[in-house]
Amino acid sequence: MEIREIENKEGWENFLGQSEERTFLQSWNWGEFQQKMGNKIWRLGVFDNDNLTASALISKISARRGTFLLIQHGPVFTESSTDKTAILAVLTDKLKELGKEEKAAFVRMNPLWENTQENLNILRGPGLKESPMHANAYEATWKLDITIPEEELLRNMRETTRYLIRRTQKNPDITVEKSENVKDIEIYQSLNKEVAKRQGFAPFASEYIKNEWETFLTDKQAALFFGKYKGEVVCGALVIYWSGIGFYHQAASLAKYAKLSIPYLVQWEAIKEAKNRGYAWYDFWGYTDPKKYPHHPWAGPTLFKMGFGGQPKEYLKTRDLPLSNKYWLTFALETARRIKRGL
Repeated sequence: MEIREIENKEGWENFLGQSEERTFLQSWNWGEFQQKMGNKIWRLGVFDNDNLTASALISKISARRGTFLLIQHGPVFTESSTDKTAILAVLTDKLKELGKEEKAAFVRMNPLWENTQENLNILRGPGLKESPMHANAYEATWKLDITIPEEELLRNMRETTRYLIRRTQKNPDITVEKSENVKDIEIYQSLNKEVAKRQGFAPFASEYIKNEWETFLTDKQAALFFGKYKGEVVCGALVIYWSGIGFYHQAASLAKYAKLSIPYLVQWEAIKEAKNRGYAWYDFWGYTDPKKYPHHPWAGPTLFKMGFGGQPKEYLKTRDLPLSNKYWLTFALETARRIKRGL
């Protein structure tokens, strides 16, 4: 086996499309976005006799807690990736080499592998340990099969969700508009800042949201959906459409219009857009079991997502590959942060 950098966009995207479990965090355009944010990237492929068997989009992250290499929702394997143990061993050797060159304290990765003992044993093999934090993305999500007819999708929803969608559709003062206008990200950002102020969290920087929007918009892989009441924008969602899957990536809404339930209609329009594109899945982007963890910050949003029907998908926890003693300071700080946030 050998590792090579992949420079062909079409080849990269085609390989990812062969994997059942995939998200846009390994897409070509996510790499372009990372570069816009000033992060160095590598697109590596593991080849076995010239056959591509695994890929990994790696970003160099420089943060307060130190420098590290990040592989979000990767490495990616396909059904033909038969020897995961050998592939991972070759890849981790390369990551150690890169980490040394870039003076990284650790490597963080979270491949979308089913949470089984067999897969866990494979990940433990090359010195990977469970991370105190997830890799800036989910380790479990709620997914909806949208290959069935719209009426069947509606029937499969929670009764309350279906009722609220139909009620908002009948209200002449409520409209939903889809936008692919690059300037409209500013409207979404104004909503996002309002939510952050209300809930007391730090939102993504304007540059981050703007760069993500512009990058995916170039290939028509993104859309904004705005819910309006009497012409005023009261909620919005940023949805990524990539590789046959719609991803409900970000959303924001004004509290004073909560009783109108407009986000339900916005979500339904985003799902229908994915279906109109001929996609098979809609990924609600992040899930926690609200019965097991009723006080988790994601419990409320998860109940909203579950109302549309679908099923949970749970993966192995994020793994870290320590490369220096500096990692253990990061480990201690992130453990304390996780406990404080109730995650």
